[in-house]
Amino acid sequence: MAGKIPQGFIDELLSRVDIVDVIDGRVPLKKAGKEYKACCPFHEERTPSFTVSPDKQFYHCFGCGVHGTAIGFLMEYEHMDFREAVENLAVRVGLELRAETSGPEVKQKSLDLLTIVDEVDQYYRYQLRKHPNADAAIRYLKARGVSGEIAADYGLGYAPDGWHNLLHSLGTESKRRQLLSVAGLLVKKEDGSFYDRFRNRIMFPIRDSRGRVVGFGGRVLGDDEPKYLNSPETPLFHKGAELYGLFKARGAIKEQQLAVVVEGYMDVVSLAQFGIHNTVATLGTATTRAHLERLFRYCPEVIFCFDGDRAGRDAAWRALETTLAVLRDGRQVGFLFLPDGQDPDSLVRAEGAPGFNERLRGSTPLPDYLLRSLRDQVDLTRLDGRARLIELATPLINQIPPGALRELLLDRLAELAQIQRTSLSMLAGGQPAVGAKSRRKTLKPSQPPMRKSLVRVALALLLQHPRLARIAGEVEALRPLNSVPGIDLLAEVVHTVTEHPGLSTAALLERFRGTEHAVHLEKLSIWDHMIPDEHVETEFRATLAKLKARLRDQQTRVLLDKSRSEPLNDQEKAQLRELLARGQT
Repeated sequence: MAGKIPQGFIDELLSRVDIVDVIDGRVPLKKAGKEYKACCPFHEERTPSFTVSPDKQFYHCFGCGVHGTAIGFLMEYEHMDFREAVENLAVRVGLELRAETSGPEVKQKSLDLLTIVDEVDQYYRYQLRKHPNADAAIRYLKARGVSGEIAADYGLGYAPDGWHNLLHSLGTESKRRQLLSVAGLLVKKEDGSFYDRFRNRIMFPIRDSRGRVVGFGGRVLGDDEPKYLNSPETPLFHKGAELYGLFKARGAIKEQQLAVVVEGYMDVVSLAQFGIHNTVATLGTATTRAHLERLFRYCPEVIFCFDGDRAGRDAAWRALETTLAVLRDGRQVGFLFLPDGQDPDSLVRAEGAPGFNERLRGSTPLPDYLLRSLRDQVDLTRLDGRARLIELATPLINQIPPGALRELLLDRLAELAQIQRTSLSMLAGGQPAVGAKSRRKTLKPSQPPMRKSLVRVALALLLQHPRLARIAGEVEALRPLNSVPGIDLLAEVVHTVTEHPGLSTAALLERFRGTEHAVHLEKLSIWDHMIPDEHVETEFRATLAKLKARLRDQQTRVLLDKSRSEPLNDQEKAQLRELLARGQT
C-alpha cells in the first residue's frame, strides 16, 4: 500500500497482535508475575532486566532504557522501518492493509461483530438442546463417544436444516444481516437476499486467544458436501492465526509441556473425552509460523499427528518446512503417523488414552524425519547420490536458527554424505545469524528521578491504565490552567482515549509517534510512580481533584486582583462568590 498507513489500521493491528508472542519468538521469555522477563537483547547483562507487559502491550529494559510497542521492537531488533514492521505484524495476524481503513469505524465494527457472533454461538447451543430435529446431532455425538459434559464444555451447537433459520432468528434488521454476512454466517446472493451458511451441521465454536468466539466449524449430519465447513476469512477470523481448542488447551499444554496438533476439531473433542486435553487442530489450512509461535509460547515440544497415507505425509512435510525457521534450541518437534484407516478419534477409542500417549512418546523427532525422508530419495552408494543429499538437505538445515541443533544436523549430514565437516560447511554456506553484538546498545547513564508533579502523575496513570479516561471527562475544563505545564497534553490524551475506547498503552503511544510529545509520553508510560494497581483509580480521581482545586485558586486570584483595580461586573461577582464558596467546601 502506498501513502500513509491509516491510524485506525494500527489501532486494529495492535489490538490483535500479542507482543509476548512477537518477542518470545526471538527472545525467550519467562513468566514473572503479571509480566514476562528476559536478558535484554539490546545490551550485555546476566540478570534479566528486560520486561514485557501483556496488559500494556509494551516492553522496557530497566538496564539500557529501551522500550516500545510490538512495532517498535521489530524496528529495533530486526532493523525494519515503520512500514516493514507494520506489514510484518499484519501478515502475522492475517490483516490486509488497505487505505480506506479508519480508526473508530474499524474498532466499532469489530465490537459489533464480536457481539453478534457471540449471539450466534448462544443460538447454536440452544438449538442443540431444544430444537425438535436436534436428535440426529445428539445421536451422532453419542455414537462418537462425546458426553453431554464435554459437549457443553466445548460449546458444541447445532445449525438446523433449512436456508433461513439463523436469518429469521437473528437477522431481522438490515444492520444485523450485514454484520452476520461480514462474519461469514449468512451468504449474500446476487439479488441482495441472504441465506444461512451453516445448515444441518454440528457446530464447533472457534475461540481466539482471549476466549472470544470469532468463527465456527460445522460437521454435516447428512450426505451433503463438504463434510466439514469452516467460517470463511473475516475481519475476526483468520485460519492462519487461529487454532481450534487452544484457548481451552493452554493449561494442559503448559502442565504437560507438550502440544499435540491434529487435523480436525472432532479429534480434539474426542481426545478430550478420554482425558487428553493438550490437543489443538488447524482449521482447514496448513500449519503456519504464527500457529507454531503461539504453541511454543506455552511449551517446548509440539507433536504433529497425521494419517499415515500419502496425504498425511505430504501434510507432515509441509509442517516440517514451516517449523524449521522457528526451531531454535530448546524447542522440539515430532511426527506421529497413525495406522492405515485410523484417525486420532478412532485410535483413542480403540486403544484408550494410555495407548495413544504411548504412541506419542514414540513419535519421530523432526531431525530424524528430515534426514530419513531425504535419504530415501537418493542412492548413498553413489558419489552423485551423496552430493544430491547435500543439495537437498542444506537449504532446509540453513533455515534453522543458528545453534546447537543446526550444527548437530550438519554433523549428521556430513556422516551420511561421507564428507569432511569443514568441507560441508563451505558448501552449505547458509545465512549468518544476525549477531546479538550488532544490536547491543551502550548503557545509558542513570537519569535523575522524574519530579512527581500532578500532571505527570495523571498522565502516567492514564497512559498505563487507559481505562481511566472514562472518569476524566472534565479534564477539558482544566485547559485554562495555563500555569501548569502539560495540562493541554493531558487533555489531548484523555480526548484520544475517549474517542477511541479500548486502546492499550501500546496503541495509545503509537498515536503520538513522531510528535513532539512522543519521548515524554514513553517515559511516563514506564515511570514507576509507586502507586499500587489497586489504588490507581482512587489516586487518579484525587489528582484530578487537586488540579481542579488549583484551577479554582488561579481563577479566584485573577478575579481578586482585578477587583482591586476596577469594579467587577455582575457575572464576575457571581463567579467569584461561587469560587470562594467551592473553595471552602
